[in-house]
Amino acid sequence: MNQNNSFDRIYAIVQKIPTGKVMTYGQVARLANVATPRVVGFAMHSNPDSSLTPCHRVVFADGSLTPGYAFGGENVQREKLEKEGVKFLKNGKVSTNSFIQTF
Repeated sequence: MNQNNSFDRIYAIVQKIPTGKVMTYGQVARLANVATPRVVGFAMHSNPDSSLTPCHRVVFADGSLTPGYAFGGENVQREKLEKEGVKFLKNGKVSTNSFIQTF
């Protein structure tokens, strides 16, 4: 499978995540029909335009943020999500109320 096609499918899905909501790497991987959530991580890290593809809205399955968030680190990712209305639990993880179930 061509990596560019996979990344394009991943970006198209992430671009549909509404403000104030998140999806997991696994959810995006399933919808994009890629082998593993790790591919989604590679795509997010290679994101050419974070204003078009809001990669900060992709989190781990347990609601954890990405320590290696490519556009400023975990604190920047959290700030962006909080500005959009995403709620966090006391343990620092995204509240399940902020997760998208499906499109």
